[in-house]
Amino acid sequence: MLYLAEVQKQKGSLLGGGGKTELKLLACQRTDQSWSTVSEEVIAAEEASKLNDGVLILVELNPQRQVQRIQEAGRPLVNILQNFSRQLEKFKVKEEEIDQWKESLTFQAQELNRREMEMETRWEQLQQMEDEFQRLEAEKQEIETSRADIEKLQQEIERNRQELEKAWEHLRGEQLRLEEFQAQLQQGTIIDEEQTRVLKDLLDRLSSSVAPTETVRENLHLAFEMVEKQQAVLNPHWQQLEQQTTAVGERQAQVDRLLQVFLEQQNEWQQAQNSLEQQTADVKANTATLNSKQEYARMLKQQLQYQDHLYQQLQSLAANSGDVTSPEVDIDTLEKMPLEELQKIVQDLQEKLDIDSTFVKEQEQELKDKQQTIEELQQKINQASIDEQSALEAELIDEKDHYQMLNETLVGQRRHLLERQALLRQHQTVLRRRQGQTLVNVQEDEKLDLSPILAQIEKQRQQYLEALQNLEQEIEQLQTSIEKMLLTIEQQTGEQVMKRQELQTMEQNLLSLRIAIAECSGQVNLYQQALQPIQDSLDGLRQKLQGIDASLAQVQQTGDEQLQAITQMRQVILSMISQPELAAT
Repeated sequence: MLYLAEVQKQKGSLLGGGGKTELKLLACQRTDQSWSTVSEEVIAAEEASKLNDGVLILVELNPQRQVQRIQEAGRPLVNILQNFSRQLEKFKVKEEEIDQWKESLTFQAQELNRREMEMETRWEQLQQMEDEFQRLEAEKQEIETSRADIEKLQQEIERNRQELEKAWEHLRGEQLRLEEFQAQLQQGTIIDEEQTRVLKDLLDRLSSSVAPTETVRENLHLAFEMVEKQQAVLNPHWQQLEQQTTAVGERQAQVDRLLQVFLEQQNEWQQAQNSLEQQTADVKANTATLNSKQEYARMLKQQLQYQDHLYQQLQSLAANSGDVTSPEVDIDTLEKMPLEELQKIVQDLQEKLDIDSTFVKEQEQELKDKQQTIEELQQKINQASIDEQSALEAELIDEKDHYQMLNETLVGQRRHLLERQALLRQHQTVLRRRQGQTLVNVQEDEKLDLSPILAQIEKQRQQYLEALQNLEQEIEQLQTSIEKMLLTIEQQTGEQVMKRQELQTMEQNLLSLRIAIAECSGQVNLYQQALQPIQDSLDGLRQKLQGIDASLAQVQQTGDEQLQAITQMRQVILSMISQPELAAT
């Protein structure tokens, strides 16, 4: 299992011997790549004796709590922190997406609630219309019943009028007879008692045959009252119809105003959208320029890496050829110390050198792996789509930073390794001399003068660096410009989306108002179509009743004249009977 530990050293002898090295375990890695704290356990680890006190390392332990591998923790901790930062950024992006989904779901729920309320309102309106139509249908049935009653009354009045006309014809006949009788009287004709009795009977019959009009007039008044009641029932409906017609007109005017505002805002939105598209095209052009400059910068960085690699190899060659300054060693002290202690120091130096050599080799292998990862990422970027390139480029920048940091660290480690090798050779020389071994005079390799080549490489490197710095400044300026433009585009896009939503809401409101106006207009038309035939029927009944009333007045007048004529005839006959001289003659 892999642990994060801190190196703890106990003080030993002045020459480095006898010191005890321990590891204080701080955290352990789980199978899911997560880390958790552990109890502050301390284990002995002489393998870490070459490391400084307080250094954080990664140590791999077997189940028996024995050290299997030691690695410096600086770089892995940086990777862990960077991965943690990336996970935080992804988490923030996911949170923003979740918030957007929540807002969208809330808006959809509100829209569904509004639609549901509208449907419930329309359903209530339909129920009210259905109740209103049922009430109108009942009123129509009542009016039909009233019409049938009025028609019956009209038929009865017609029968009375016919009877009255017959009686009037009969009266005229009797008047003619009376006139003939008066003529006979004037001629001296004698009327006997039988004729007088007959005349009285005829006059009584005429008086009793006059049709009474009181019952007919009462029924006519009742019919008028029924018509007025029906009209009183219809008047509120006509008022409501007029109010609805006015409301439809007001809503239509409101729709016209909203339509004008909608068209103006839609025109403004379209102009802003055209400007946004132009800005987007400019950003794409600047992005293409930026990509070309970044590609050129990448080539310069790659060339610089090659230069650094060559420079480091030459430096390593110069160091191996004796360019590295050997550390100062107190030869007198080494000559005087016990031979066993000197052997122990040489052995410790050899072990430390072996550990450092292993560590440097691992770092060099990690550097090669980083270089391979960078090349693979570059190939992926060349083959990736535009949407995927940004994430891959960010990852490539991180890998290059890691590579640069590891490379700089490795340069110092190589020099430190060479210094340890020189120190070990000096101790080994003293040890062999004291052991009486024959020393082979090894001529020092002639030092290669690589300074001109290194100077030339450094000059070219400075030129590349200046070009790269200028190019990076241009890239930074261009990125800043693009970021500002993208920020502006993002803000305008958000505003456009909000305006578009407002326009869609306004358009939906317009559609709802138009549907409501169409429904109201349909209701008004249907209402008017239902009321108008009833009103026409009432008006027709009223006209017929008025005609009947006029006919009844004429009949009443004729009956009064008939009774007056009969009364006059009765008076004439009585006066004739009361004159005995006329009867005697």
